[in-house]
Amino acid sequence: MVLEIRLSNFFSIKDEIILDFRAAHIQSKNARDLRDNVFKQDKNEVLKTILLYGANASGKSNIIKAIRFCNAMVFESHNHNENTIYNFKSFKFYGMPQKPSTYFIRFVMNDIEYEYSFSLFQDQVFKESLFYYPKGRIKEVYTRDETKGNTKQEKYNFTDVIRRPMDVAENTSNKTLYISRASQMDRGIAKDIFNYFHRTFILNYIDFGVSAIQNISKDYKSHLIEALKIADSDIEDVQIKILKRPIKSIHADLSNMTLRVEDVVGDYLQIRSYHKNHPGIAFDFLTEESQGTIKLFFMMMTLLDVVKNGKILLIDEIEDSLHPKIIEYIFNLFRAGDRAQLLCTTHNTQFLDLKKFRKDQIWFTNKREDGSTDLYSLYDYSDFRDTMDLEKAYLQGRFDAVPFVDGSLGELKHLIYE
Repeated sequence: MVLEIRLSNFFSIKDEIILDFRAAHIQSKNARDLRDNVFKQDKNEVLKTILLYGANASGKSNIIKAIRFCNAMVFESHNHNENTIYNFKSFKFYGMPQKPSTYFIRFVMNDIEYEYSFSLFQDQVFKESLFYYPKGRIKEVYTRDETKGNTKQEKYNFTDVIRRPMDVAENTSNKTLYISRASQMDRGIAKDIFNYFHRTFILNYIDFGVSAIQNISKDYKSHLIEALKIADSDIEDVQIKILKRPIKSIHADLSNMTLRVEDVVGDYLQIRSYHKNHPGIAFDFLTEESQGTIKLFFMMMTLLDVVKNGKILLIDEIEDSLHPKIIEYIFNLFRAGDRAQLLCTTHNTQFLDLKKFRKDQIWFTNKREDGSTDLYSLYDYSDFRDTMDLEKAYLQGRFDAVPFVDGSLGELKHLIYE
């Protein structure tokens, strides 16, 4: 599970922003009624879902994009060569391109808390560190600082956690994260962390392998069809056949936020759907069903796996092609799960409802005067009472996270004719 993420100097994010999944101490009746929105970790409570709201260009998607990039660095950077330029941009103004971008994540794996962080420029890793709490007290695993000298012995500091750690360091270039190389070289704790980012922290709802699609569709077939029926579909059966097996798992291109499911899986899968009124006639699922039905089908494959196995999922613009009732169904899946987590962005104000979400689950992004992204929670507004109309307050600009639009008739006529 994720407890906390910190980012700075990625895309529109300039100063450090903090996204905290640790539940606040809220004693209101609404919060007590929403006990299924949190789960216990030791003596603390953790949020199952966080919703990000904000105006267009305020940076919501950039938060998701930055987390995707940083997590992908963990399981991809061992493939980097000397010509690699990382697939991100730092904040463009105020000298920020000359400063490092930083990522910090606090998470729990196998009931042990970890703190992992790194900073980097667009062409090299700058610093990296890993700490954990094996017996409830913090212990350093390693730290790395590329500015401390010319030799690996000067740049790295290790404790006794990783066996033969310097062998890994000698094989780690300044383009590569140490944790990524250590996993490749079969070092225990590094492999565990690699697998956490690769298998547990799901970057997108189409982030899975072809064989996994076949297994999930087999294990959860009745659930998938039931979900399609919720979308007012009369689909009664779905058959999946693998056409060819890709060498690697399917991953959405992190630089292309508009990639369609069909573009990713169409070459590898043949999916046939069968409808209630004509059960003997097959439809080509990827070309003859609606975009909403296609998206829901693939999303549900991932969602069922995420919720059943306590994983973490990122979704940008969860409402895209989906009816609000379907979105509510997805949120309820996470409420029904034990420890699965969802971070999503949305413009749908219907869910700004304190009978559905706690104050600490609702977050806002806003563009500062310098063009950078600010991130804050509804919980930060201590004067906002549970009895107030949250949706109305948001649309009125109470939380600064809405666009200012002059849509008066006079202004629109001026725009069109003058």
